[in-house]
Amino acid sequence: MALKKPASVEECIYFTNRSIGSGMAMAWVFRKECPKCGKDVLRKPSTKSGKPDKKSPTYVCKSCRYVENNEKVENDLVINIEYKCPHCGNEGEATSEYKRKSFEGVPSYVFKCQKCHKKIGLTKKLKEKKKKGKEED
Repeated sequence: MALKKPASVEECIYFTNRSIGSGMAMAWVFRKECPKCGKDVLRKPSTKSGKPDKKSPTYVCKSCRYVENNEKVENDLVINIEYKCPHCGNEGEATSEYKRKSFEGVPSYVFKCQKCHKKIGLTKKLKEKKKKGKEED
């Protein structure tokens, strides 16, 4: 079964496309459809400036104003992953729960390769700190 790909990043709560060692992964999580009206998706409420309020404890449907808390929405979501395994080179698709788990000491979305069954982790992208002083050649 082929995974449905998003037409736009706007359809997603989470989207990433990155390399993992010698492999790669593209992962996305679709927004949850409103359980009350079914016409729209649940989104974070907007701030006064019109941008989504990332710290808001709720999600809101713009059509019917239905409100649901973060925990309930995020427990229902599934992360879709299209990958090339860094261990065996197998290309495949996987789904996993949208919850970060500790993988090699780093919070990650964890899934298994369909061929070699080794765990693969999608870690949170961290900004690299700039080194003080000059680098030596």
